[in-house]
Amino acid sequence: MLSLHRGAKRFRFGRLDSLKEFCLRALRPSPSTNNAVKAKGVLLLGVPGTGKSALAKGLGAEVGRPTLALDVGALMGGIVGETEARTRRALKIIDAMAPAVLFVDELEKSLSGTSGSGQTDSGVGSRMLGTLLTWLADHTSDIFVIATSNDISKLPPELTRAERFDAIFFLDLPGRSQKDAIWQMYLRRFGLESSQVLPEDESWTGAEVRACCRLAALLDVSLIEAAKNVVPVAATSAESVQRLRSWSSGRCLSAESGGVYRADSTPPPKSRRRLSPNPESN
Repeated sequence: MLSLHRGAKRFRFGRLDSLKEFCLRALRPSPSTNNAVKAKGVLLLGVPGTGKSALAKGLGAEVGRPTLALDVGALMGGIVGETEARTRRALKIIDAMAPAVLFVDELEKSLSGTSGSGQTDSGVGSRMLGTLLTWLADHTSDIFVIATSNDISKLPPELTRAERFDAIFFLDLPGRSQKDAIWQMYLRRFGLESSQVLPEDESWTGAEVRACCRLAALLDVSLIEAAKNVVPVAATSAESVQRLRSWSSGRCLSAESGGVYRADSTPPPKSRRRLSPNPESN
């Protein structure tokens, strides 16, 4: 239901600059900032494997706050009134842990269908959702919420209205320079030769780059050989990825470049290339 993340690392990936800057500025206000104004948090939408969870886990370590993880689905109980009691108890514990970062992963899997739950669970899901929404909008404790979602269509529309979160960001596939930094990071981590030829990775996420490097180290093969075992989510879930991009275009902020996200319909060129030496990513 509620757990404390231990051993979380600070930011170690060379991307999501706009999102990181926003979060750090919200949690490290300037001397002129009104101290009575508390940051609420951010909702992160994006393709699976693009760094949403890594950002959430690393932020607490970066700003010196504990990172709590809330499993919303585990709040549901089978006894009358149990779900509501669990929800209130979890929120009280979260408030008592302030200042902290609260991480709620894959929110759509826990809350999908709760708005119309009256016909299936006597409205228990709806009441739990209402309690969570009220807390998100009205809590005064110094809790910075990072909620992630891979499918906006399954989230209750009430969740995305103003004042639930400070901002909603979209995390797209990494660009060329960001992907190069990710390759360098994982090549070092898995002890691989950095000058070897890279596979075609134009539709890869950071998670798929990591998988390729890990498999190359595990199987003792080249990156090109290891890549034969990696199928990108942009291929296996192409329709879902495109639908998410289309919805986010003009509605979300870009986690990479700042400003409003605009979907790029032009696919990047295919290439096989070598990595040139690159300084350690931040």
